[in-house]
Amino acid sequence: MKSGNSSRGAVNVTETNGVETHLVDQQERARRVDPELLKDLLEKMLLIRRFEEKAAELYTLGKIGGFCHLYIGQEAVAVGAISTLEPEDTILCSYRDHGHALVRGLDPGAIMAELCGKQTGVSKGKGGSMHLFDRRLGFLGGHGIVGGQIPLAAGVAFAAKYLNQSRVTLCFFGEAAVNIGSFHESLNLAQLWKLPVVFICENNGFGMGTPIEKASAIRDLFEKATSYDMSKMAVDGMDVLAVREVLSEAVERARKEDLPTLIEARTYRFMGHSMSDPAHGTYRTKEELAEHRRRDPIKRLSSTLESLGIINQEYLDDLDRKIHEVVDQAAAFADESPFPPPEELTTDVYLP
Repeated sequence: MKSGNSSRGAVNVTETNGVETHLVDQQERARRVDPELLKDLLEKMLLIRRFEEKAAELYTLGKIGGFCHLYIGQEAVAVGAISTLEPEDTILCSYRDHGHALVRGLDPGAIMAELCGKQTGVSKGKGGSMHLFDRRLGFLGGHGIVGGQIPLAAGVAFAAKYLNQSRVTLCFFGEAAVNIGSFHESLNLAQLWKLPVVFICENNGFGMGTPIEKASAIRDLFEKATSYDMSKMAVDGMDVLAVREVLSEAVERARKEDLPTLIEARTYRFMGHSMSDPAHGTYRTKEELAEHRRRDPIKRLSSTLESLGIINQEYLDDLDRKIHEVVDQAAAFADESPFPPPEELTTDVYLP
């Protein structure tokens, strides 16, 4: 059986429910990473946070319509995971996709324009928040159907293997998707056909407002890979360096051995499920939210880097100012961009 739990620092969570725990703190991990990379990881997480805060503001002002699912609190998962990829690799994710798109290098202005339904958006203003896409960067969505991207990711990985391309696919999805049939079908085929894909379950504890313990018969979701003899790991999704460490091993396995992995990143969203859902709703308490905010991945990494003398408060203040400027420029670009003309309604649409 391929447990995958022997990797250094694979699990760094308080409640492990029988999973092997590796007590390697973030400071020890940071000492093994190039300081410039550490600063880059911090910058990307902060960019996501400030971008999402601006998106919430624009939604409140009525400039963003439809659905809008923010990534605040989960930044360490996308940043740590995508930092392990090569330019030719591909990414598929769910409707909570702004952070992943930013990390992959999609232009913040084009993303914000898409959220606002403008023609200059990455999907020409017709995809909106849930359907960001950029083939040039291997960013293949942004998928609104829960779990819909999982079989697609298996197909993209199959294509890479069939064409003899050294390309790894990352597939992100929430914990609510692990109970649907195509999740199991995709994992079975990925292991059977030995596909270069890494499945990343971002377990933030709630499927909309339903806690995981009311939706899954087992709490250790990564164990679902056991049925398919697939490598599996759980990781503290609030620790960007732990995520990067675990993903590095999984990506290498996919690239060199054409073998898939299921990773459960245990994280937490600080906002509601979507903008229509209050921050804590009726399904969690303010005290629970405050407790998880003490594990904020951005504050966690910035404190680690300060303790190691890599950055100081002046650096953090300057970085925050720079990112605010980037986000403000993105919002201005979106605001000044035109809406798609009526004739765009049927372009890029399949009409039988």
